[in-house]
Parts: sequence; C-alpha cells; structure tokens
Amino acid sequence: MKPILTTLFALVLAFSVFSQERVKVKIETVHGEMIAELYNETPTHRDNFIKLVEKGFYDGTLFHRVIPNFMIQGGDPVSKEANPSQQIGNGGPGYTLPAEFNPNLIHKKGALAAARMGDAVNPKKESSGSQFYIVEGQVYDAQKMAMIEQRMGVKLSDTQKKAYSSVGGTPHLDGGYTVFGEVIKGLEVITKISNLKRNKNNLPLEKAAMKVSIIK
Repeated sequence: MKPILTTLFALVLAFSVFSQERVKVKIETVHGEMIAELYNETPTHRDNFIKLVEKGFYDGTLFHRVIPNFMIQGGDPVSKEANPSQQIGNGGPGYTLPAEFNPNLIHKKGALAAARMGDAVNPKKESSGSQFYIVEGQVYDAQKMAMIEQRMGVKLSDTQKKAYSSVGGTPHLDGGYTVFGEVIKGLEVITKISNLKRNKNNLPLEKAAMKVSIIK
C-alpha cells in the first residue's frame, strides 16, 4: 500500500501546484509596461521575488544589460545610483537561491529567469538573490535547433521545438538557469528595451529604470 499512498500524495501535491492561482507582477518602464506571472512550480524564487517587490527593492533599478535577440537583465541595487562609467552587474541582496530547474519551464520569449554567477565559481548553479533577466531571443528553424541539440548533447522536447520555432527564445539556456515566471502582456516592451543603444558593457545609454509591483 505504501507505494500507492506515495503516488497519491505526489498527485495531490502536483494538482495543488498547478491549480494554485499564479501571482502577477507589473514591471513599469518609460518604454511601456509588462505583466508577468510567477510560477508556482518554483516556490523559492517566486516567494523571494514577491518579498523583494513588496519591499520596493527593484524600484529605481535599471535594466543594466541589454542585448538584441537575447535578453534584458536587471535587479542590481547598485544600478540605482550608478554613474555611466561604473561597472554594474555584481550587486544583490547578499544571498543566493538554490536552483529550481524544471524541464517544463523553458526559455521561450518572455521567460523570466534568475541570473547567476558562472559555473566555474558557482558549480551548484545557485541563482542571484535579486538579479533576473527576461528573454527576447529569436525564432529557430529545424536546422538551427538540430545544431543546438548537437552542440549541447541534448534532445529538445516537442514543447521546446514548438515554442522556439514560433515565439522564439534562447534554448541553449534551458537547464542551466532557473526560469520562474513569464511575461504574459507587453512582449513588445522587451524588444524595445533590448534594442536600446548601449555601451561596450551593454548598458543602455538611455536609462531604463523600472518600478515593480504586485497586482492585487
């Protein structure tokens, strides 16, 4: 009976996760606003993001790293007071988060994911406590996806192939960074910000500050 009970418990837990309403957040910028949902499947990242938003941690921070056809990154508290020559990208709340990888949560366009330090200094792939990025990405045809599979030594799922051949994204990041939400409105804002003129460090020449709030 024990295996059956264990299975039933797992099914109940899974149903609870998927049936729970997702928390929505609004990310306001001078380039427009984005509405994002936070995934219940990544509770540590979800709850941490909510905590920081409610404290006003992100208000006034910049999207400090933007790359066309790739992503926009923000969440460094240092960026609030930074001058144009200052290096941004190493700040945070003073802690990291354990990775919450989920093969069903992928880097399609609009994916909200946690930034992190590289594997050489971060073998557990722990996430930054506050820095995040939103995927712009690009659309991939079958040939390009086959090349990615060969290079990464993985097989893309049907879900991945469907997403990356339609809305696009950054498939090479799957399994390496925690995806904990997605933009459901305002995808065009990601494109606008990712295409801003920038310096050699990919810092936009025109400040792209944000204000983030929970949608009640």
